[in-house]
Amino acid sequence: MSALDDVCVLDLTRVLGGPYCTMLLADMGADVVKVEPPGGDFVRETPPFHEDDDSFGGYFQSINRGKRSLELDLTKEGDREEFRSLVETADVVVENYRAGTMEKFGLEYERLAEINPQIIYASMRGFGDPRTGSSPKQDEPAFDLVAQALGGVMHHTGQKDGPPTKVGFGVGDIFTGTLHAVNILGALHYRDRTGVGQFVDTAMYDAMISLAERAVYQHSYTGETPTRRGNAHPTLFPYNAFEAADGYVVIAALTDRHWQNLCERMDRPEWAVDYPTATDRLENRDRLQEGIADWVRSLSVESVLETLNGAVPCGPVQDVTDIYDCEHARQREMLVEAELPNADDTVTIAGTPIKMAKTPPSPGDRAPLLDEHRRELVDTEPSAQSDQRESDSNRVGVTDGNPQDD
Repeated sequence: MSALDDVCVLDLTRVLGGPYCTMLLADMGADVVKVEPPGGDFVRETPPFHEDDDSFGGYFQSINRGKRSLELDLTKEGDREEFRSLVETADVVVENYRAGTMEKFGLEYERLAEINPQIIYASMRGFGDPRTGSSPKQDEPAFDLVAQALGGVMHHTGQKDGPPTKVGFGVGDIFTGTLHAVNILGALHYRDRTGVGQFVDTAMYDAMISLAERAVYQHSYTGETPTRRGNAHPTLFPYNAFEAADGYVVIAALTDRHWQNLCERMDRPEWAVDYPTATDRLENRDRLQEGIADWVRSLSVESVLETLNGAVPCGPVQDVTDIYDCEHARQREMLVEAELPNADDTVTIAGTPIKMAKTPPSPGDRAPLLDEHRRELVDTEPSAQSDQRESDSNRVGVTDGNPQDD
């Protein structure tokens, strides 16, 4: 038994944030049906591809595992009717089109709720939906980069004397998608208690303000506008990355005890006496930062870790090859193998960070081929029409509305 094995999700999302959300639900056992427009989610065509199988790229494989695929053209009444029939027994509909797109198809929340009053309709947009709160930006498209810029994340990321910098990975998508999964689970719990479905909404801009919550309270308390500090922390010290002889390590000696241990291991016991409190250390951070940097620079990464491990929170700055070699990642099943549709080889993708003792989530089968599950979902043979779907320029959402993900 899995935690969500009685939940059916109709997933109309594309690109990253929405599919990441529904992947989390699939990992926890939900039956996720990826309803794709003609030609499919265009991320299918995004590299890299396996040398022996170009069915879809690694981007698509990584966030669409464990789902079933059905290709529908929602501009056609026959396909809309097939979708409505799925809604009758579904628990959740997830979409990330621009506000108003589903209304054009006659498939907005209110109409679907007439078919299934218990449906949870979950929209993920750049700037939210009027049903949960209006925004002057509601008609604008948004992608990860835009969300990071607007939400203050870019302003706080990068070196002090450098330009605003986006977080390397798509946190505007991934964090929003994670919150969207929480939103859906909350609505499902409410429905279980009351029998009532509802519309839920997660906006990328909102999610980035939430992610940058520290800046909000700092500005309120101090009246100042916090800005970039590189790898340092505005109110905690030492909390930074330091360059060793052969790489980088991070040191986070936040408590007085951690600080005392650091001073002892660096053979600087007088610092523990001269700077006993967090306030003392913040006021003298420049001098102390230089001293710690000099000590780390004289050692290898391994030597620093051997000296500090167990006494001071620390760790190496790893790249992905280091993660592949890390026993923690292997034992915690954070690197899992996924099959390929047309090759005997497997590829490695990130596992699920959600761990449960009684109902452990499990990354499902490989990502689906486009329309792979039509027979079992709508009980019809693939039509000739399905084989001659319109080109990308006529895809649902490109002419009739845009997704909000990057």
